[in-house]
Amino acid sequence: MRFGFVAKHRATWPVRWLCEALGVSRSGFHGWLTRPRGARGQSDEELTTKMHASFVASSRVYGAGRVWHDVLADGGTCGLHRIERLMRAQALRARPRRHGLPTDTGTRVAGAMAANVLDRQFTADAANQKWVADFTQHLDR
Repeated sequence: MRFGFVAKHRATWPVRWLCEALGVSRSGFHGWLTRPRGARGQSDEELTTKMHASFVASSRVYGAGRVWHDVLADGGTCGLHRIERLMRAQALRARPRRHGLPTDTGTRVAGAMAANVLDRQFTADAANQKWVADFTQHLDR
């Protein structure tokens, strides 16, 4: 990470200053620039492209488990925790599933609803002529 910071900001400040400020050696930084990527880094890049393609194809809904299955089906070989790590590094998070109310189909069972006797005429001439109640039931699931 430190070498990456130095590489990003070396056009603004001298490399010597950046390396001194971050506590790294200049020779280590230049070695990091010229050193080829390791096998693990190269396979991480390949997996990241497959993983990102699966994630975008699912409209950013798939989590690490489903992305992992897609990568395996695509010919990749890795474990679930590796996919989780790569998704975290790329800041790929699945959108949570929305649990909404059931849709109203509009069909009613005959006799299930009481007739509207008041028809929104709530004023009465005398007491105890019109009674209104509201029953609300909350079910614990």
